[in-house]
Amino acid sequence: MEANDVAIQVCNVSHQFGEEGSTQFVRAMLETSLDIHRGELLCLIGPSGCGKSTLLNVIGGLLTPTSGQVLVSDQEVRGPLPQEIAYVFQENALFPWSTVIENVNLGMMFQGVPKAAREPRARKSLAAVGLSDFANHYPGQLSGGMRQRAALARALSLETGIILMDEPFGALDAQTRSEMQQLLLKVWDETASTILFVTHDVDEAVYLADRIFVMSAHPGTIIEDVQVPFDRPRDLGLKERNEFHELANYVLGRLRKAPGNGQVRVSV
Repeated sequence: MEANDVAIQVCNVSHQFGEEGSTQFVRAMLETSLDIHRGELLCLIGPSGCGKSTLLNVIGGLLTPTSGQVLVSDQEVRGPLPQEIAYVFQENALFPWSTVIENVNLGMMFQGVPKAAREPRARKSLAAVGLSDFANHYPGQLSGGMRQRAALARALSLETGIILMDEPFGALDAQTRSEMQQLLLKVWDETASTILFVTHDVDEAVYLADRIFVMSAHPGTIIEDVQVPFDRPRDLGLKERNEFHELANYVLGRLRKAPGNGQVRVSV
């Protein structure tokens, strides 16, 4: 791809926590480089504590790297980029005292979207995730999967073009998780967003991704960029194919041989 097709560049980035010599000091929690092209859906997988969330926070400007730099659309990241990047976390971070549509509107308010533009964008994003009929419900009235749909709608309403997702489906049951995976692929196909998706689940990574970044622990380093060869659009039948299981087993094998300790999982 051409250089201007690159949405995110992580250039020799390292990050450490605490001051050297202190009990909180962690040397080289993260040491890595990677490129993400526009419109790609990338999955990042690695053992617990390897620095996946740290990497997302560095890319999003929530953490400053100890060394190296991150470029988003060829501009160095020096702080949060609300016009460029949206987040979806495992915890949906919805305000329980606000309705679903109010929660979506709040995201745009913090981004600085003019008030007149918020309502139509909120309703469009809720329709995209199938929550139009629940706009005036409160989070406590929704299932876990519906709350994650609302969180995704809030991210979509920001129209950033880049979405960072930190284990957004990790707390969901197997059926709901599968439904959310299919919804994400549908929304991604419709919006052409660039998505970096953190997961502990090997099957989830293989099902969703164009490429899988396999990460080792301590320090967190990308040890392999695995190309996922399956055509799109994808349906659940893919998960039954031998090629799918062969690739999942390959990724799992790379994780098991990676330096460091931690846990990953395969869907059941």
